[in-house]
Amino acid sequence: MTAEKQIKILVAEDEAMMSEIVVRKLSSSGFDVQAAYDGRQALELWLKEKPDLVLLDLIMPEMDGMEVLKQIAGKVPAIMISAVGQDLMIAEAKTNGAKGYIVKP
Repeated sequence: MTAEKQIKILVAEDEAMMSEIVVRKLSSSGFDVQAAYDGRQALELWLKEKPDLVLLDLIMPEMDGMEVLKQIAGKVPAIMISAVGQDLMIAEAKTNGAKGYIVKP
């Protein structure tokens, strides 16, 4: 019998409370979760940890989620999570490689 590989998820969210909620929920569901609090840290963790999925906030310090998305697109599935739910922004995220876009409350 072989052990299943634990799925790694990188959560890039600058708002501490939102990050904590997402990380706690995913961790309790059995995922290996890393958290980044700005775009540069997200890229560093992505290179180091090689996650299977990246959840990206759009508006973050240092480097926004769209710039991070452009750099990781095609290398790992990414889903944008943002309070910015404008159709133009959603279309841009999908054009830049996002597999989905979730509008947070």
